[in-house]
Amino acid sequence: MRNIHAEEITKIVRKLCIEANCHLTEDLKSCIAACRAAEPFPVAQGILDQIIENYQIADQQSVPVCQDTGMACVFVDVGQEVHIEGSLENAIHEGVRQGYQDGYLRKSVVRDPIDRVNTGDNTPAMIYYNIVPGDQVKITVAPKGFGSENMSQIKMLKPSDGLEGVKAFVLKVVEEAGPNPCPPIVVGVGIGGTFDKAAFMAKKALLRPVDTRHENPFYADLEDELLEKINALGIGPQGFGGKTTALKVNIEACPTHIAGLPVAVNINCHVTRHQSEVI
Repeated sequence: MRNIHAEEITKIVRKLCIEANCHLTEDLKSCIAACRAAEPFPVAQGILDQIIENYQIADQQSVPVCQDTGMACVFVDVGQEVHIEGSLENAIHEGVRQGYQDGYLRKSVVRDPIDRVNTGDNTPAMIYYNIVPGDQVKITVAPKGFGSENMSQIKMLKPSDGLEGVKAFVLKVVEEAGPNPCPPIVVGVGIGGTFDKAAFMAKKALLRPVDTRHENPFYADLEDELLEKINALGIGPQGFGGKTTALKVNIEACPTHIAGLPVAVNINCHVTRHQSEVI
């Protein structure tokens, strides 16, 4: 059994909150640059140039790449041979508190969805635990802005709706979102499971690098097909038209009940932020 002190968790979460908000991952930056090179519309080209300049400034000056520094979503893979000395959950919240304070990041969390009083430190974090084999802990911090989160949807399709129903729903969600989630977007899709599992898979899908394809060839082809159809909508960067409405579609799927076909779509803007570290 390996012991890890909660203070170490706090330090890592603090660091990841700042890094995720200030530095996009290399796969995402490369994808944006490739889309700019392939974009034929002058207005769309100009907007993509501004997006590239923006993340370059954020990199150089270590400032947030977007003013909405998001709600901290923290994914924790805990090895079953690990013992945490102290409270893991409190350590994560404290890391978020320190990261948003020390990184001068905007604090956007309210204590209750009705009374709307700001907590003042961007806590609590939304934490997702997964128990895995081994003696390591992997922590991923993914700040989620709500311009894109608000455009996400879930639907309990009928099994008879089938694959065409899934495709139609994903396209409907993106088309209804239009310019609101600050395209070009990354689209996470969860298919199967239960109502809550589908939503979780859609969010988790956003963590997968945009330069990878699904390990199942069927879903890899579906990702490509949906991306092509989304970009054919012509919404374009920031909604001004063009062929770059989405950068990537990532799908997660799992078994479901014979009577159901849950589908969730979690949209992220081009600032699809996440950073990870393994202890």
